[in-house]
Amino acid sequence: MRLAGAIFSNVTKMLDFYSQFNPSPLSIKQFIDFGLNACERKSFLFLRKELPVRLANIMKEIALLPENLLRMPSVGLVNQWYERSFEEIIEFEKKEPEPPVLSQFCERLVLIRNRHADVVQTMAQGVLELKESHEVEPGIENSIQYFLDRFYMSRISIRMLINQHTLLFGEQLGARQASVNGMGNGGRHVGSIDPACDVAAVVRDAYENARFLCDRYYLASPELELLEDGMPIDRPMPIVYVPSHLYHMLFELFKNAMRAVMETHENCPPPIQVNLVRGREDVSVKMSDKGGGIPRSVSDLLFKYMYSTAPQPSKSDSHTVPLAGYGYGLPISRLYARYFHGDLVLMSCEGFGTDAVIYLKALSNEANELLPIFNRTSSKFYRTTPAPADWSAPVPTQTCRRDKPSLSHKA
Repeated sequence: MRLAGAIFSNVTKMLDFYSQFNPSPLSIKQFIDFGLNACERKSFLFLRKELPVRLANIMKEIALLPENLLRMPSVGLVNQWYERSFEEIIEFEKKEPEPPVLSQFCERLVLIRNRHADVVQTMAQGVLELKESHEVEPGIENSIQYFLDRFYMSRISIRMLINQHTLLFGEQLGARQASVNGMGNGGRHVGSIDPACDVAAVVRDAYENARFLCDRYYLASPELELLEDGMPIDRPMPIVYVPSHLYHMLFELFKNAMRAVMETHENCPPPIQVNLVRGREDVSVKMSDKGGGIPRSVSDLLFKYMYSTAPQPSKSDSHTVPLAGYGYGLPISRLYARYFHGDLVLMSCEGFGTDAVIYLKALSNEANELLPIFNRTSSKFYRTTPAPADWSAPVPTQTCRRDKPSLSHKA
């Protein structure tokens, strides 16, 4: 018992230490430049400091959550996962980057990634447990909304770092050569980033998969009209981006659009139109449907984690409504867009249809990570009754006070 107490005390001290530092945001260009000249030793030295900083920053905010939410079993489970992963990373703090250590570190990252695979669903279940057992006041709901935006953004960033390292250096997919210079469609990838990500191809892929679900449930589905600058598209539209992130956003939007169209037009559903436009600052993906639109009183709620237009999923029958779920699809999709300083916005005309626009940075050196930062002012957002400002909205300057230094050196 004394040994366990000493270990817990040491972890707490390390958590306090690493939470003093700011995460170091990277741009897509930095990810690409490093990946093309990948050095496993440098990546190890960077991640063994950066990952504990990112974990510690968000773990400090978990501790600020309302007591009723922290007591929910699912939230407690998520908290345990984070504590365990933090402990496992700081074990490498003073180890030399020798080949056996590098191999062990990569294996540990894979283990951590697998452990956190169900974090979104488990945290969502924790919020449902709170709603079912307690009356949630507006002030508490605002605090939870603020936290979940930051928590899920932190998760996206941590998985991005882990995926880059394991794809470049992990044994399970071959070494760096397979990731950077491999064969097939994935051969040009640098880790999880595609330097020539074809936006049109990702749109078609997301559409076909959403259409499969729609056909299963409604026995029909809307067609796709894919345009570039308003004209039928006849060529790829390449950008430097993470295809899996773009696919996640598009798949969610297609599911929502198809569900609205099929429930508004049972016979002869009108097509869903997607228009791709490349501007100086952004590549825009505009999806337009004729699914009846959304009332303005509802549109403000669509990015709220504690609101969903669909029936809540049950643990015993999670596939009853294939086009719906916890209601987290839109808010998390917006986080994926904002992660590299893009955005996702909805514009609806009630009685007609809805336009959804995904904005992606056109220049990779401007696509910087947007990261939550824990500092001495963070706690006030968990005590306030009015809704806190939308911290994750892309703005020209840093949205959080940077009152502490960055610990990590760039790889």
